[in-house]
Amino acid sequence: MPQPVWPPRDAEHLLVSSAQMATLEQQLFASGLPVEALMEKAALAVARRLEQPDWSPQLQHHGALVLVGPGHNGGDGLVVARELQLAGIAVRIWSPFERHKPLTEAHLRHARWLGIPALDHPPDPADPAVWIDALFGIGQSRPPGEALETLLEQRQQQQPNRLIAIDGPTGLCADSGQPLGRVAACAALSLSIGLLKQGFLQDAALAWVGRLERIDLGLPAALLSELPADQPLALRPSDLAGAPWPQLPAAASKYQRGRLLVIAGSAAYRGAAQLCLQGASASGAGSLRAALPQPLADQIWSVQPHVVVSAALACHPSGSLDLSDLNAAALERLDSVVLGPGLGATTEAEAAAEAGIWQQLQRFPGLLLLDADGLNRLARLGATAWLKGRQGPTWITPHRGEFARLFPELAEAPALLAAQAAAQQCSGSQPCSVLLKGARTVIAAGDGRRWQLREACSAAARAGLGDVLAGYAGGLAARGGADAALLATSALAHAHAGLQAVQQRGQGGADPMAVAHALQSQELNTNHAKQRN
Repeated sequence: MPQPVWPPRDAEHLLVSSAQMATLEQQLFASGLPVEALMEKAALAVARRLEQPDWSPQLQHHGALVLVGPGHNGGDGLVVARELQLAGIAVRIWSPFERHKPLTEAHLRHARWLGIPALDHPPDPADPAVWIDALFGIGQSRPPGEALETLLEQRQQQQPNRLIAIDGPTGLCADSGQPLGRVAACAALSLSIGLLKQGFLQDAALAWVGRLERIDLGLPAALLSELPADQPLALRPSDLAGAPWPQLPAAASKYQRGRLLVIAGSAAYRGAAQLCLQGASASGAGSLRAALPQPLADQIWSVQPHVVVSAALACHPSGSLDLSDLNAAALERLDSVVLGPGLGATTEAEAAAEAGIWQQLQRFPGLLLLDADGLNRLARLGATAWLKGRQGPTWITPHRGEFARLFPELAEAPALLAAQAAAQQCSGSQPCSVLLKGARTVIAAGDGRRWQLREACSAAARAGLGDVLAGYAGGLAARGGADAALLATSALAHAHAGLQAVQQRGQGGADPMAVAHALQSQELNTNHAKQRN
């Protein structure tokens, strides 16, 4: 049965490549829409955006300098320049190119006719005006050149946060998010025309794009429906309202509300187990069990009395948790298992002694979530073959370093492609889903579906946050099943909890415990809202 689409495959959520966006535009032109009409529509929308209070006072006080490229991105900039000038803002233009596309050349003639001043020399990077970058947009395929790179670099040094990019900063690849040359323009605001371009969300792009917003073109739904079924979707905090949260009967018992086992911690990383259990508690799982290092197992009742200790395990001489004594009975009557936070690294001999538990985990029919050192131990077994042989669904939640150890052949691939390839090659009779952590985390299902977070809080990038996420995701899976959309929901809720913690407690407030508390409150609020509706 096909999975329900969440969030909607609409203009607000679709992530496209520059080639896909160009194809969509060509289809519009082939239908009879004039190129001039689309340019006017896009540029007028940009001009309206600049009238908002965050930029209008700066433009009114300091004016604008529009950097005009030779193509249609330059034409967009010239229409924006025209509208700003008509609104009474002091505007100048600068184009370092002798030749322009005919439509852009026509707008350039009109700008001159309107009396908009045009610089005949490169602008001063200390210029107090707001710079509007309309040099290349998404059509860039090569570096802009040393002269432009130096100018844009000096601009950021001398007037930081005073540049707005139309359809992407100059020098930045709209597909990979990587600079095409030495540097790219550093934008305070990047306006993505029509649809969000994939590159603008990638971790490498965040230093250049600044705040990312989409300029709506009213693209027909029929046109968007022609994009592939596996087109990635961007997730925003507002999408939590329609997320596939677990829906349980009102009379469900604690065991019907999800049975989760957390295997975590070691002599060196006792806190990781506690944080993972905090995340699991925030998920609302009805029955929470744990296999913990002996010292923590003896004390967990005093801080988390609802946790039932299934096993108190010894640690290897290296200090890492010894899984070899975990009884097979501990894996019975469970909906999900989380393995990995704080386990610690093992030697070759220690890993060999644990072969039996990995065989039991491969046969476990419920959802298995592997995180942190659980993934590092899996890497020794040959991740792809082991995961493909799983007899139950699997979620893996690596960061880039762990991902490289699991899938060295995919280590250099872009996040959206890497996560998708790993999920597909590791899905056998049961699905494997991948959550590839980053500043903008990517989630991929074995059936090709992909999601990427559009917002997250850098202040929440701290040790222990991943432990909370692992427990929270495992708990939601225990309650609601193993579909990858629920893993994406977990990632989105976790990121939003970090944003909430910073808003409520300041930059230093997004510690793991605060995020776990925000997760607990967040789901309660979401569920209450659904009940009222």
